Amino acid sequence: MAGELAENPSRARHVAIIMDGNGRWAVRRGFARTAGHHRGVERVREIVQAAPGLGVETLTLYAFSTENWHRPGYEVAVLMALFRRYILREVGEIDAQNVRVRFLGERERLPRDLQRLMTQMEERTAGNTGLLLQPAISYGGRSEILRAARQLAAEAAAGSRDPAAITEEDMAAALYTGGTADPDLVIRTSGETRISNFLLWQAAYAEFAFVEECWPDFTAEQFARLLAEFAGRDRRFGRVAAAT
Repeated sequence: MAGELAENPSRARHVAIIMDGNGRWAVRRGFARTAGHHRGVERVREIVQAAPGLGVETLTLYAFSTENWHRPGYEVAVLMALFRRYILREVGEIDAQNVRVRFLGERERLPRDLQRLMTQMEERTAGNTGLLLQPAISYGGRSEILRAARQLAAEAAAGSRDPAAITEEDMAAALYTGGTADPDLVIRTSGETRISNFLLWQAAYAEFAFVEECWPDFTAEQFARLLAEFAGRDRRFGRVAAAT
C-alpha cells in the first residue's frame, strides 16, 4: 500500500486539520466541556499514528488559536495541562515512530514550563525523518502574516533586503511554516464551514473537507476516506483543463 501511495501524485502529502467540537461533543453527552478536550487528545494519537501509512508527510493540527485565549480561565488552564501531559506522555512514542515535531504559534504567550517542554520535544525529534507533525498552539493566521511582514520590513529598514525585490517565496519563508510545502487538504470537524484564522497564506489553493462529526468522533477510517476522496479531485490551481 505504501508503494502505491508513493507513486500517486494526487495524494495529500500535507494535511491540516481544524480539530473542532470537543466542547460540544462533551456537552451533548452531559459532561463538562473539558471532558471533550481529554477525549480529543486520544483522537490525536490515533490520527498521528495513521497518517504515515496513508501517505501523509506533514500533519498540521490546529490545537489552540490566538482567539482561544478569550475562553474561560479554567478551560484555558485545562488545555495547557493537556498540552503538557501530551508532550510528557507521547514524546517517547513519537520519537520511536520517527516523527519530527515542530510547534507553530506565539509560544511566548504560553506558560514557561510548557515552552520548555515544547522545545525539548522539538530537539529530541529534530533528527527524525518520518512524518512532520506541526501542532499549532497559540496560533493565528493574521498574526503570523503580520509577524512575517514586520520581519521583512525590519530587514528592509536595516538595508539587508531590497523591499522592491521581496517575493512570495520570501514571505512564505518568514512564516512559522517556512520550509514546509503548503497544505493540500484542510479538514474541519464539527460541521462548521469556516477557516477560523488558520493557515490563511498557506491554504490559498488547498482543498477543503468539512465533516459533521466532532473531533472526538473523527476516526482513522474516516481520515482514510477523506484522503481517498481527495485523490479524485481535479486540482487546476487557476488553470484551465487541457482540451481533449
